[in-house]
Amino acid sequence: MLRLSKKMLFAIEAVLDIAYHSGGQPVQSREITRRQGIPRRYLEQGLQQLVREGILVGVRGPRGGYRLARERRRITVGEIVRIVRKMETAEDPLNDPAGSELGHKVVRPVWMEMQETLMLQLDEVSIDDLCTRANQAGLVSEGRQNLDFTI
Repeated sequence: MLRLSKKMLFAIEAVLDIAYHSGGQPVQSREITRRQGIPRRYLEQGLQQLVREGILVGVRGPRGGYRLARERRRITVGEIVRIVRKMETAEDPLNDPAGSELGHKVVRPVWMEMQETLMLQLDEVSIDDLCTRANQAGLVSEGRQNLDFTI
């Protein structure tokens, strides 16, 4: 069942944070924690899964951190949601064999159709779209502030 869990929300926020604040440099997890207030234990687990799934790249070293594995316009919220859903271990009630005939033949199919519609909509929202919304909301990008164009 599709529901907005803390892990899902934190993963979307973390990827958006990396996209919005990177300024061309890897973003360290402590910076994401500082800006977003995401508990470190949730954050690290989620970031590592996003690296394994090809959304992020981990960069080692003293100036290391995380960066997007692809252009932000090529990463969708739907992808992130699917990755987090795989991480979450809770049983999906739609897969429970118990239940009434009405539930199995009417209610569950309707719920599954709604989930599919929602996922199609989430697949249309890119991280670039969210960055545009953040900019329109007047949020300042720390990464852009640190860019130095002096020659």
